[in-house]
Amino acid sequence: MKNKTEIIRKRYDRAAKYYDAIENIMEKKWFSQWRKLLFSYVKGPKVLEVGVGTGKNMPYYSQDWEIVAIDFSPKMLEKAKERSAKLNLQVDLKLMDVQNLEFANNSFDTVVTACVFCSVPDPILGLKEIRRVLKGDGLLVMLEHVRSKKEPIGKIMDILNPLVVGLYGANINRNTVENVKKAGFEIVEEKNLLSDIVKLIVAKPIK
Repeated sequence: MKNKTEIIRKRYDRAAKYYDAIENIMEKKWFSQWRKLLFSYVKGPKVLEVGVGTGKNMPYYSQDWEIVAIDFSPKMLEKAKERSAKLNLQVDLKLMDVQNLEFANNSFDTVVTACVFCSVPDPILGLKEIRRVLKGDGLLVMLEHVRSKKEPIGKIMDILNPLVVGLYGANINRNTVENVKKAGFEIVEEKNLLSDIVKLIVAKPIK
């Protein structure tokens, strides 16, 4: 697991300098509106963003929140620090792996992720860690791309997945909704944003 995590970390370190440029068209066409929707579900005051990346979600942060944002890629985190400074945000940015969160139980009101669980080597472990640090009445709010249940699209995603993982470190055929359930969450809302491939997922810990 450690070696797999290091391999993916290095891929994201390499991608950090051109990550925003690659996604610029998608950001303008889709992601900006999806991020706005995602953060409309976030409740403070204590908020954890997992996989902050280059900080693309930062424009949607509320000044009323106490925000901790983590990423396991040092180079991505450098970009996020630059963006937070430009936006004059008070964000506690930490180098950390969601599979091993360095927070006490019941620490956050909301945990938010955006296109993160395609890359976590052990997604259920990461989700269980999120459940641990969430308060009992807290929310997990996710914007994630998943395997399509429509065929032959799903099978094509399965075939292409090893190539995409090898190039970029991201899986395109994860069943994230089921993984969330397996980690001890109840799905509150599941909304398809682009066919059934990009989803908004809102979940709460099962007590």
